[in-house]
Amino acid sequence: MNGGLWARRSIALYLLAWLMLGLLLAGLVHAGSGAGPGASLLFALPLTLCYAIGCGFSAYYLCRAYPLAQRSLRAVLPVFAFSALTAALLWCAAGSAWAALCRLVLGEGQALAVTRPFVAVMLGIGVLLYWMTAVAHYLALEFERARRAETRELESRLLAQDAELRMLRTQIDPHFLFNSLNSISALTAIDAGRARDMSLLLAGFFRQTLGLEAHRKVLLTEEVQLAERFLAIEQVRFGPRLAFEHRLGEGAGGCLLPPMILQPLVENAVKHGIGQLLEGGTITVVAERAGSLLRIRVENDTDPDDAGTRTAGSGIGLVNVRQRLAAAYGREGSVHWARDDNKFRVDLVLPAETEEKG
Repeated sequence: MNGGLWARRSIALYLLAWLMLGLLLAGLVHAGSGAGPGASLLFALPLTLCYAIGCGFSAYYLCRAYPLAQRSLRAVLPVFAFSALTAALLWCAAGSAWAALCRLVLGEGQALAVTRPFVAVMLGIGVLLYWMTAVAHYLALEFERARRAETRELESRLLAQDAELRMLRTQIDPHFLFNSLNSISALTAIDAGRARDMSLLLAGFFRQTLGLEAHRKVLLTEEVQLAERFLAIEQVRFGPRLAFEHRLGEGAGGCLLPPMILQPLVENAVKHGIGQLLEGGTITVVAERAGSLLRIRVENDTDPDDAGTRTAGSGIGLVNVRQRLAAAYGREGSVHWARDDNKFRVDLVLPAETEEKG
C-alpha cells in the first residue's frame, strides 16, 4: 500500500473516532447541564477536535521518544502521566474560555454553565483520552515495525532464493560448454567444416542465453526453441542419428518456467541415451496443462542392454533440475525419472503460471 494513502486513511480514521467522542461528550453535556442540543454541539465538537490534534501530536512524539522496546515502564509511565495531566488541564482551561465565548454569542440562557464538578469530569475524561491516544500510537508504531520487519524478511528470502537460483543456473553453462568443446575437439580431426559449423552454432546459442536471468521465467515455447538450438549443435556431430520431436498441448506453450530448465535434460538425453546407440534415436518433449499444473515429459531412446544408465539420477543435470524446481516452487514443483525397456523419461510437474498472472 502506498505510504501517503496509508497516512491519509489513518488520519481520517483518527479524526472520525474523535468526532464520535465529541458527539458523545455533547450528549453528556446536554444531559448533565441542561444546555440545548445546539449549544452542546457547539461547545463539545470544536473543543474535542482541537484536543484530538493536540493529543495526537503530543502523544505521537512522546511515543517516538520513549519506545517501549527500549524504555522500561517505570521510565515511561511518569512521563505520560505528567503529559496527560498537563494536556487535560489545558483542555479544561480552553473549555472554560470557549464556554465563556459561547455565552457571549448565545446568551446566558442557552449557553453551558461551567461548574467545578463539570471541570473535574472534563479533567478525568481528558486524562483518559490522552492515555488512549498514546496506546493507539504505540499500537500503530508496533504494527509499522512488524510490517517493516516482515518486508525485510521477505526481501531477504527473495534475495537468498535468487542467489540460489543463480548458483544453480551457473552450474549448467560450464557443464554444457565442456561437453560441447569436447565434441568440437573430436570433430576437428574428422571434419573441420562441421567443427566450424558447430562452433558458430555454439556461439549463437550462448549469445541467446546471455540475456536470460535466473530469477525471471520464460515461456515454454521459448524453452523448446532453446532445446532445438542445442540439438542443432549436437546434430552437427550426430547427423541423422539424432531426431527431435515436441508436442505442446493447448495452453501449455504459454506457461512460464525457469530458464534453461529443459536444456540439461535434453543434454543428458543426448549424452547418455542417443550417444550410446549406433542407430541413434529420438528425443521427445511433451507438455500438457492440467488445470493449475503443467506437466512436462522429456523422453529418449536408450540402450536396453545398459539397464544401469541414469536410473539413480546422480547426474548433474537431473540434480540441478530438481534443486532449481525446489528453489523456485518449493513442494509445488517436482521431478521424477524412470526407465522402461528402451526408453528413459523424466517427468516435471510445476504450477501452470502465465504472463497474465505475473
